[in-house]
Amino acid sequence: MFIKYENIPGQNKLFIDYMNNFTKVQQFYKKDFRKTYNYIKLFEELKNAHRPHSSELSEEIFKQYKGFRYSKQTEININLLKNKNTIAVVTGQQLGLFGGPLYTFYKIITAIKLVVDLKSKFEDYNFVPVFWLEGDDHDFEEVNYVQIIDNENKLKKVSYNDNFLGSNRGSVGNIKFNLSINDMLDELDESLRKTDFSDIVADHLISFYKEGKTFKESFKQLLYNLFDENGLIIFDPSTPPVKKLLSPIFMKELDDYREHALLAVETSANLEENYHAQIKVKLVNLFLNEDDGRYLLEPDEENFKLKNKRKKYTKDEMFNILKKQPERFSPNVQLRPICQDYLLPTGFYIGGPGEISYFAQVIPFYEVFNITQPIIYPRSSATLVEKNIHDLMKKYNLSFSDLFEDEKELLKKALNKTSTIDTDELFDITKDRLNNVLDELKNDLAKIDKNLVDVVIKNNERIIQTIDQLKGKTEKAVQVKNESTIRQLSKITNLLFPNNNLQERELNFLYFANKYGVGILKFIFSELHINKFEHQIIEL
Repeated sequence: MFIKYENIPGQNKLFIDYMNNFTKVQQFYKKDFRKTYNYIKLFEELKNAHRPHSSELSEEIFKQYKGFRYSKQTEININLLKNKNTIAVVTGQQLGLFGGPLYTFYKIITAIKLVVDLKSKFEDYNFVPVFWLEGDDHDFEEVNYVQIIDNENKLKKVSYNDNFLGSNRGSVGNIKFNLSINDMLDELDESLRKTDFSDIVADHLISFYKEGKTFKESFKQLLYNLFDENGLIIFDPSTPPVKKLLSPIFMKELDDYREHALLAVETSANLEENYHAQIKVKLVNLFLNEDDGRYLLEPDEENFKLKNKRKKYTKDEMFNILKKQPERFSPNVQLRPICQDYLLPTGFYIGGPGEISYFAQVIPFYEVFNITQPIIYPRSSATLVEKNIHDLMKKYNLSFSDLFEDEKELLKKALNKTSTIDTDELFDITKDRLNNVLDELKNDLAKIDKNLVDVVIKNNERIIQTIDQLKGKTEKAVQVKNESTIRQLSKITNLLFPNNNLQERELNFLYFANKYGVGILKFIFSELHINKFEHQIIEL
């Protein structure tokens, strides 16, 4: 079963047009992901692009895999990055605990399955899936928690709190877990229902998160454990050798930030005429690590200063840091894709609605940096429906789209299904009867004394108010009588549309792995469509 994105609440107009009416947004994106007949042209551009660092990059990735017993397919794929005929299918994500929301895995599966599909259609090229670890990001609050369905079928947020007292933690990827991680793991253990798979999940997923390990190390081990057999290349762009390779990009940004900022402002202004600009324009699209913090660079006449910090650097000092310590620099959201596609022969970037939206502001930068723009390919989107939930929905005659309704309306629909009395119909009929009787009374009284009509009208309003009050009490009585229905409806919404949002954006994989085993991922992998471009309902 599939649902069109435009029928799902919360989808932005730019994303909807990108999916359904590309001609409306072509000025921002240039390349239509649906036009497969144009793929060869892109592949040829990438093949002929000057990429002197490809061998060096491949060797650096092998070094990043030191200590991992990677699969033969992963080894082949890393070596293929040296080949000019190789096209990368890239995706990435912030380093959320235990993989973050479900859609992280859907992005990866889309990338892997697209590689297989492309190989079957374009035999003259090699295709490899790459996951870009976004460890430079410093927004701790976006990645320090997971959401699960607990023992009481309620949506529960379980967080890691490291009791950090400073104002800037620096890059999240380098943060080491302290003893507080054990408190989080204990809370997870208490919250998740004990199943035949609980111990296996603890060994294969939860065990990667322990004191002394970093967010980045744990996240990489998790993805390696789940996707290495598929040949997924897990790439860390934050190591010193990689940052050295990125020095030309950083230098150009420092040199030409004024030109880049004007371009970003112009693009955003054009976008705002019909849509919403996802990225807030910055004058300089670089951060600098300083005193264990990560600070946005801001121009100050001929100098650069660090946002929220008094320290300043001259342009020469900044270039000297870049020359000697390039690892201290990191791109913001505007520049990150440019860094990615400077390093990798990216033919496709797999992104969700938010990423697709911000690429509208990023794409003009490809021409400025003389880099081949990839196709922005929509990730697969899905909601997993368990059998018991499917049976409950059938019991109450609810469709998935019904879950998008107002909570009171949804509850009313479910209660009316199980109640022998339709309260809406009962009180509507009663009001109609009363109105008819009082209309007749007004006509008769008007013949006697017209002043009596006003008395009837005033009392009519009071009677209707009394009826409405009685209706409210009746609905509450029905709710009390049907507490089981209310609990079951809450269970449905918590699982399928938690926090009035798609399941994939709220729930973590741990809930399903704990209930059905880690092998559930193989089932999802087999069921997930990558070329339907609608939201998919997958029944477990």
